[in-house]
Amino acid sequence: MSEFHYSVDPDGVAIITWDVPGKTMNVMSLEGLRELEACVDRALADDAVRGAIITSGKKDFAGGMDLNILAGMKESAGDDPARGLFEGVMQMHGLLRKIERAGMDPKTNKGGKPIAAALPGTAAGIGLELPLACHRIFAADNPRARIGLPEILIGIFPGAGGTTRLVRKLGAMAAAPFLLEGKMQEPKKMKAAGVIDAVVPAEELMSAAKEWVLAAKDADILKPWDAKGYKMPGGAPYHPAGFMTFVGASAMVNGKTQGVYPAAKALLSAVYEGALVPFDTALKIEARWFTNILMNPSSTAMIRSLFLNKEALEKGAVRPAAVPDQSVTRVGVLGAGMMGAGIALVSALAGIEVVLIDQSQAAADKGKSYTADYMDKGISRKKATPEKKEQVLGLITATTDYAALKGCDLIVEAVFEDPGIKADVTARAEAVVGEDCIFATNTSTLPIGELAKASKRPAQFIGIHFFSPVDKMMLVEIIRGAETGDRAVARALDFARQIRKTPIVVNDARFFYANRCIIPYINEGIRMVKEGVTPALIENAARLVGMPLGPLQLVDETSIDLGVKIARATKAAMGDAYPDGAVDEVLFRMAEDGRLGRKAGAGFYAYDEKGKRQGLWPGLAAQYPLAEAQPDVSEVQHRLLFVQVLEAVRALEEGVLSDIREGDVGAILGWGFAPWSGGPFSWLDIIGAPRAVALCDALAETHGTRFAAPALLREMAAQGDTFYARFAPGAEAA
Repeated sequence: MSEFHYSVDPDGVAIITWDVPGKTMNVMSLEGLRELEACVDRALADDAVRGAIITSGKKDFAGGMDLNILAGMKESAGDDPARGLFEGVMQMHGLLRKIERAGMDPKTNKGGKPIAAALPGTAAGIGLELPLACHRIFAADNPRARIGLPEILIGIFPGAGGTTRLVRKLGAMAAAPFLLEGKMQEPKKMKAAGVIDAVVPAEELMSAAKEWVLAAKDADILKPWDAKGYKMPGGAPYHPAGFMTFVGASAMVNGKTQGVYPAAKALLSAVYEGALVPFDTALKIEARWFTNILMNPSSTAMIRSLFLNKEALEKGAVRPAAVPDQSVTRVGVLGAGMMGAGIALVSALAGIEVVLIDQSQAAADKGKSYTADYMDKGISRKKATPEKKEQVLGLITATTDYAALKGCDLIVEAVFEDPGIKADVTARAEAVVGEDCIFATNTSTLPIGELAKASKRPAQFIGIHFFSPVDKMMLVEIIRGAETGDRAVARALDFARQIRKTPIVVNDARFFYANRCIIPYINEGIRMVKEGVTPALIENAARLVGMPLGPLQLVDETSIDLGVKIARATKAAMGDAYPDGAVDEVLFRMAEDGRLGRKAGAGFYAYDEKGKRQGLWPGLAAQYPLAEAQPDVSEVQHRLLFVQVLEAVRALEEGVLSDIREGDVGAILGWGFAPWSGGPFSWLDIIGAPRAVALCDALAETHGTRFAAPALLREMAAQGDTFYARFAPGAEAA
């Protein structure tokens, strides 16, 4: 056996150890399921075995399911993939139910063997669903460990019994945060919530589990839902209290998801319907809804983008293969403003020495204080310690002296978006650093090729576009200039890995990839205001199609004066080809009136004195009267989606994007493009290129050439192609 190992100790306790070779974290495979079942069968059949412990040979228990299992189940069923999935899922249920019943007599519920789970560290997904089928869950007192069911975050829900068991154990209300929000928490919090049973010192984990196994009686291993007279905590759906819970849950789910995330609705259906029937029937219901969601193209797209493709990019799928490790040990950050301070923070948290430079010592110190404040917040929440704060701050040197950059292997410039200032700090830094140092500019709009002209070593000059706030946003957009070499790309990617960001690599062009797509989204919303479309319709249509923020709220958050600055620079560069005059009329007027967005307490939205949004600004209607005829919600949604999606296609067509995985992952992580869709290219694959072209033609006829379908999209429609069939780099993208 390669993934599960079986042994029996002198006291007759079988130890089933999960230890997948060649992986730092256990993941469940088809072979693993077969081996686990063989181990369980062996323990139950051996009269000398008094009970069993399922544990891990690694520092963590398990990271979840190998999602290729699900693809294999589909493929094995040929023309009936739903049947293959359902039967495969029911086989998993059968194995976990075998563990749960443990050989006990079906009539008397006696004679079973106690089986405990011993979790040394993190247990996610199937890594918790398996323990939930055991009779008692022990976890090591490891504050770094996280336990939970995060499946909802990638477009599915716990489908190996975790949904049914957790609801029966805690009740629907108490289980909701773990199922609907995918909350992962440390062991002590999970014990307090009732998810696991015991937290013990790490060195006592196995002995505590063994002691319980040897002492357990028949009543200790009978699950409440298998006992006569079981009542669901909080009440079943037909109980008055339970009825109110399910009514509230339905409203909450729809409020949070706007109805566009099928997994949340399927989960709620599985919970509600399962609560009306006996346990084994509830497992079948869970399996049917799980199969339903796996057959939904939205869930397939989310799994591909947010799990498989994201993981591939984080593991270096687009990294130049011939370049050796380029890990960063000392980074210089030029500019201690909000971006620079955030970059210094995430670098120091990764154990990298940081030299943080600004024009004045006060400004540099203020930038360093951002890390101090961040750590203080962590201490107050018991996520950090004073010792950790001291260690992290000790890695940051705040100074005005460029000589301190000596020995840096990476410079990240984060000064104002002014080519002159950037050229000056580039020259000053390059005069100090070594010949092999890589210079990265953090810019969101300025072409890398132009900025690289200030560098003596353009092959070592690259763009790294961080998103704000740096400590929260997971994406970094790495921009390769025409002269940027592979070593610079490799170092930027290795740095992104060190600071735990998801990187995409794009080629140099105005606005790169992310801003190229998001600026038209904002502009389309503003353009509709000018046309007299109801602002609330614009904002709500965006949210109802899965965008986290409507375009008007987004421009308020990013600041209207920044939008004005970008518009002026773009108009200067494009001349007569500039397409957004109608947008500028609105944007510039807002800026002239001092309505600069949230930071000014006034923008497209109104704000109270504390900066809390109070709703759309009533004065908009006076400045831009509402049109008598208002468009359908779907038309507004198509305008908002297609202005983004068509730019993504053009970026691929023009070679700005080299890999569609980066286009999808970057869109979701960078600006929150409708995560349910899997990203722009996945969404086009879901609706199909022919329908996309037809919609584009209708929009272009009514609203202008910005909606004209690119030649690539028309070609794909004519050939019946999909983006992932044509452009995905083999099995790496699933």
